[in-house]
Amino acid sequence: MASVDSRRVGDGSGAGGTFQPYLDSLRHELQQTDPTLLSVVVAVFAVLLTLVFWKFIRSRRSSQRAVLLVGLCDSGKTLLFVRGNSLNLIDLPGHESLRLQFLERFKSSARAVVFVVDSAAFQREVKDVAEFLYQVLIDSMGLKNTPSFLIACNKQDIAMAKSAKLIQQQLEKELNTLRVTRSAAPSTLDSSSTVPVQLGKKGKEFEFSQLPLKVEFLECSAKGGRGDAGSADIQDLEKWLAKIA
Repeated sequence: MASVDSRRVGDGSGAGGTFQPYLDSLRHELQQTDPTLLSVVVAVFAVLLTLVFWKFIRSRRSSQRAVLLVGLCDSGKTLLFVRGNSLNLIDLPGHESLRLQFLERFKSSARAVVFVVDSAAFQREVKDVAEFLYQVLIDSMGLKNTPSFLIACNKQDIAMAKSAKLIQQQLEKELNTLRVTRSAAPSTLDSSSTVPVQLGKKGKEFEFSQLPLKVEFLECSAKGGRGDAGSADIQDLEKWLAKIA
């Protein structure tokens, strides 16, 4: 084994001797180079390096400028996605078997989250809406850069639509119930796991104002007041998107 190692070192020295004339020639040329030209080359290289670094930083920032549209199926997310033309909108699937999977995939790139609620069907869907919203809020609070958060009460063109104020009040009640039931459930975390995020203040009825991220509500309608032929009433949504841009 010792003889093999010695032979490899010997081979290396032989290769060095073979290329030595070329190395000497390169060293000589560098020594003879005009100092001004060498300074220009170094300056150009520094500029190129700076541009590459700037592009890398910008790409990272742009990767965190996505606006996630989330919500249950038929809440009107996709139509809002089609109507909207601000920032980088990503319409996540609303189906129960897919929504958490895609939320996990895209949440780290979220600059903002728009949670879309079907105001007309809210009364019968309130529990499902609250359960999904609970998970989205927990995930958002766990991010290093907490995204802006909006609950868009869509389909206000329908006569039976609930107002944003009523939706907020009922969601606070449902989220408070969820918080109590989930905190009372047996923990499956091991000693190495992080402590789960708690919604709101312990010992108090839940309110959105207790969260470390600001949750805003607004009313909108992707279809407008006359069905598909009507103009969409999304001015407030567009203003909100422009504000967080």
